[in-house]
Amino acid sequence: ITVLNAGRKHLGAGSLAGKVFVTSGLGGMSGAQPKAAVIAGCIGVVAEVSREALEKRHAQGWLQEIESNLDNIIQRIRAAKKGKQAVSIGYHGNVVKLWERLVQEYERTGELLVDLGSDQTSCHNPFNGGYYPVQLDYEQAQEVLARDPALFKELVQASLVRQVAAINFLAERGMFFWDYGNAFLLEARRAGAEVGVDEDPSGLKFRYPSYVQDIMGDIFSLGFGPFRWVCTSGTSEDLEVTDRLATEVIENILSEGVSEMVEAQYLDNLRWIREAGRHQLVVGSQARILYSDRVGRIRLALKFNEAVRDGSIKAPVVMSRDHHDVSGTDSPFRETSNISDGSAFTADMAVQNCIGDSFRGATWVALHNGGGVGWGEVINGGFGMLLDGSEEAASRAALMLGWDVSNGVARRCWSGNQNARMATQKAMQDDALLLVTLPHEVDSEDMLKDLIPS
Repeated sequence: ITVLNAGRKHLGAGSLAGKVFVTSGLGGMSGAQPKAAVIAGCIGVVAEVSREALEKRHAQGWLQEIESNLDNIIQRIRAAKKGKQAVSIGYHGNVVKLWERLVQEYERTGELLVDLGSDQTSCHNPFNGGYYPVQLDYEQAQEVLARDPALFKELVQASLVRQVAAINFLAERGMFFWDYGNAFLLEARRAGAEVGVDEDPSGLKFRYPSYVQDIMGDIFSLGFGPFRWVCTSGTSEDLEVTDRLATEVIENILSEGVSEMVEAQYLDNLRWIREAGRHQLVVGSQARILYSDRVGRIRLALKFNEAVRDGSIKAPVVMSRDHHDVSGTDSPFRETSNISDGSAFTADMAVQNCIGDSFRGATWVALHNGGGVGWGEVINGGFGMLLDGSEEAASRAALMLGWDVSNGVARRCWSGNQNARMATQKAMQDDALLLVTLPHEVDSEDMLKDLIPS
């Protein structure tokens, strides 16, 4: 969803065929990147220093090709661009070398071989193995980390400076780069890399946006975000039924007519859920993730619950959501980075969602720290809901899921997001019991200047 919307917004591309997405990391979360590139229809080149991680993703079918020679990587990119081939290529090596080679190719030929760029190294923990410096190979880096942590930190920061220099060069020539919420820009700034904005006296703004701030924030504000379900039977047959039911729910919502922006999100997710099964995404529990809004989540929950009741699904289904979602997470460098009224640095939404979900029907709730951007930088409020086929489960789902989404959308509405305002007004039209105070817009910049001291 991120890659599709990045292409739509910044490349003006309805199709990503022939477009190149360069990034790094094939670990626990970053390992999804090559699969995402192929589903989105582009050429994904993902650097990874660990041969073990590369081979694991390749064996899973999440990564199609592995290459350690940069000359071959460049040739493969050109061939895939020419053939408009959707392919994922794993580069066994340091991403800094890949970025610098792309700079060299531009200087040599004038050809920009990358359209979209990001990074998913574990920069929330860069000095303990989350980021490997380009000056050392994988084994050498592990030795230095164990023997001389201070030297390792020095090398990591110098590596970050080199990486940003190459990214800046390519971005100035047309590539769009975003931070994936992994503290890459934060650590790069701490290392002295040029990631700031000259006209920003606070020193808090970055040259490149967070993917939530720039790409996903408006989507979250529509009420769309990643929720998931787990088939407790542990059978692939039950998961296939849920995929089919989800497809039917989305098709029915689209047939009823929705706004153009909402339609685009549903169509993206219809594409995703139709292809999910054949892409072999399951690596543990029989689980699926999908982006949907308040309407879609409630309808899916009720549909799954009905299927459990009539035996179409053999055992209960548990619904939950990612902490990376519309609501429930306060993370000023990621999930709430597009909330610009100052409240991004509070934990109000996570606490409210956790407690509000608890007495609206959640089976369990959780309030916890950390997750993606590191300890102390985020508070998450999560839930789990058991759909066992009962009428009680259906009523709980309708009540709780509506609240869980609407609370986050309201928060975004209050900060001035127009998508969230539209979604909030629609939610109040659908539910007479829902009343959200809408913000008063200030048209005059002079009035703001008078109210806010310089």
